Amino acid sequence: MEAAHIVLSGAWLQDSDSFASNDYSKWLMIFVGLVAVAMLTQAIAILIAAIGARKVQKRVLAIAEEARLKLLPVIDTTHDVLHDLHPKVKIITDNLVETSHVVRAKAQEFDSTITDVNEKTRAQAARVDDMVSSVLDTTAGIASTLQKGVSIPVREFSGLMHGLKAGIDSFVRGNKGSTARAKTRPPGGNGYGSDDFGV
Repeated sequence: MEAAHIVLSGAWLQDSDSFASNDYSKWLMIFVGLVAVAMLTQAIAILIAAIGARKVQKRVLAIAEEARLKLLPVIDTTHDVLHDLHPKVKIITDNLVETSHVVRAKAQEFDSTITDVNEKTRAQAARVDDMVSSVLDTTAGIASTLQKGVSIPVREFSGLMHGLKAGIDSFVRGNKGSTARAKTRPPGGNGYGSDDFGV
């Protein structure tokens, strides 16, 4: 449209005798025809593009409608499932939180129990060690007392026996010496020689 306006303006501005010439008018007609054909071609192309766009739009709308019809039940079902699952998920998360608290409390209780058992075991081990030490000390004391209780009477008995033996040996030697002196004594004497007492 604008090209035709430019061509007509150009033709108006030219001389009137050159405008009258056939060559120019022929060229002008050809040019105007070409512009008209170009504009008609452009209009047809725009019309075809508009029809194609309309067909594409209808096809896209049909696909969108089909997708909407297919997806709406899925979306509704998903929404219903999510709506139904929301309280269950909340209960599960609450249970998990509560379970973690219970597990933590039980772990602390188990730790305190193990610590208590460990302390009691150490105390019992110390007590048993004291008892074993006491028993060993008592056993050593009893052994020492028994040793003293047995060894002192044995020593005393041994001393007594040695003394008795010495006494018996002395008595036996004394009797043998008396018998030997009596045999060597002069008659009428006291049995002691004058050398015995220095008389």
